[in-house]
Amino acid sequence: MKRRILIGTYALSAGYYDAYYLQAQKVRTLIKQDFDQAFERFDVLATPVCPTPAFRLGEKTGDPLSMYLSDVCTVTVNQAGIPGISVPCGFVDGLPVGLQLLAPAFGEETLLRVAHAFEQATDFVRLPSLGAAAGS
Repeated sequence: MKRRILIGTYALSAGYYDAYYLQAQKVRTLIKQDFDQAFERFDVLATPVCPTPAFRLGEKTGDPLSMYLSDVCTVTVNQAGIPGISVPCGFVDGLPVGLQLLAPAFGEETLLRVAHAFEQATDFVRLPSLGAAAGS
């Protein structure tokens, strides 16, 4: 988190405002327009939370770039200003996998209803057995 704050502070500092901030605002507008078009056809979108299963505890502490890139699927939600929620949807090698549900701006009620319905219809909320987590 500290790294993100420092990068953001640098990008907004004098001399970099036009180069970074204004360009980022243009990209943000395009991202929002893409989501708006999708929500003309769909009430909720389902995407992965991250491109890989969860890391094992302490596995990536020496690789900050991998950790930084692991949230690539969730960044656009904040940029577009839309609500999103992550729900458990399974396990890979005993590690949890998340499903991200997205709704249009002010669509929190629909989003929460869909997330609740998904959790009620699946059994992914339970942790796998310790044997499965250990790879046995």
